[in-house]
Amino acid sequence: MSNVQRIGSGGPWESTYGYSRVVAAGPHAWVSGCTATVDGMVQGNGDPYTQMKVALDNARTALAEAGFELRDVVRTRWFVVHSRDIDEVGRAHGEVFGEFRPAATALVVSGLIDPGMLVEVELDAYRAERADA
Repeated sequence: MSNVQRIGSGGPWESTYGYSRVVAAGPHAWVSGCTATVDGMVQGNGDPYTQMKVALDNARTALAEAGFELRDVVRTRWFVVHSRDIDEVGRAHGEVFGEFRPAATALVVSGLIDPGMLVEVELDAYRAERADA
């Protein structure tokens, strides 16, 4: 197996809690839970759709830093605070992934690390050798 690449986002919890935003090894990448936080502020105040779009954009940025694309994502996990928000969160997911359609799991949780956060998403990716790479 090739070297393991660990990339941080500079977020406030990474060094304290001891994790990386994305870990890549060979053709695989795992993106830690991403929320709608930008520059330390939760975006999309009370709007689960917007929060999912921002969280997925944060995850996409992490993937890109490791040399992966959204089309490489094979699995997502959504952690949603309110079950009533599943459809809005799912709509945002569908718009972002379109035809790539990774395997996905939605989980309702009692809360996230910040009370303003309504959704968190994790990604797993696999980058096969591509003719267009």
